[in-house]
Amino acid sequence: MKTRRLGRTDIELTPIGLGCMQFAGTANVTRWIIRPIDRRAAAPVVRAALDGGVNWFDTAEMYGAGDSEETLAEALKAAGVRPGEVVVATKWAPLGRTAASITRTIGDRLRHLGGFPVDLHQIHMPTGSLSSLTAQLRAMAALFRAGRIRSVGVSNFSARQLALAHRVLAAEGVTLASNQVRISLLHRNVERDGVLDTARRLGVTLIAYSPLEGGLLTGRFHDDPALVRSAPVMRRFFGRRELSARGLARTRPLIEEMRRIGGAYGVSIPQVAVNWVINRYGDTVVAIPGASKPRQAAEAAATMEFRLTEAELDRLDALSAA
Repeated sequence: MKTRRLGRTDIELTPIGLGCMQFAGTANVTRWIIRPIDRRAAAPVVRAALDGGVNWFDTAEMYGAGDSEETLAEALKAAGVRPGEVVVATKWAPLGRTAASITRTIGDRLRHLGGFPVDLHQIHMPTGSLSSLTAQLRAMAALFRAGRIRSVGVSNFSARQLALAHRVLAAEGVTLASNQVRISLLHRNVERDGVLDTARRLGVTLIAYSPLEGGLLTGRFHDDPALVRSAPVMRRFFGRRELSARGLARTRPLIEEMRRIGGAYGVSIPQVAVNWVINRYGDTVVAIPGASKPRQAAEAAATMEFRLTEAELDRLDALSAA
């Protein structure tokens, strides 16, 4: 599958990247959301993604206060990747901080990344900062002009906030590259809340996180509901409706249709689910499934090797909407 341009920048991304929250380490709050893996286990995961053709990786300051960034950098170096040969995206955490910390902490980001440049720097969320979004965006623009980052993105921004970000950055002579938001067959808010339309109008890439809805769209909970009890605690809490017996029954027709479609292509249910995300919306959307095992990273990368037909996209569209 061809690469896709990141917004209106000169950066080219494969439709699938690797989400790296699972590299945060066990001492971080992310362990309540996702099952973490250590640095030794992370190396073969990154290698499998690279071998599958993935050319970019998404991490964040919040993922272990730099642990995920360091783990990613070590794994890339172990795989023989040199700085500049892949695209690295990270994020600044706004919680309880002012925009000035964007400038102060960029050195930390670069240090944790061990020589890999920050190709995309993102504001992790639109709330929690002691400074306005305008001030945060201007600080990001200053980093771009200083050559310390290659592009500027945001995360979890609404349509209104996205338009504001684009306008503020444009006034600074900087293009807004991306907005990282939750998109999956079971979470299609971007179609209704204006985010998708605004991104298309402004030429902004949407980076889809949680394209498998925390494992729900793999079918494993449908095949064995007892596995729900072993899911991370926050996953069980926030997904208590869809992971209930009634919720699983409601989504079973979608899972079974993905199983049928996957059988025709010789691929898995999660591969069908992610393929829908990267093809339903055209080049506007790229996805960052996570992986805790090399097999999962290889599967995610192989999602780029086939394309669902329009009829298949429409069938899944109808079942997910139902």
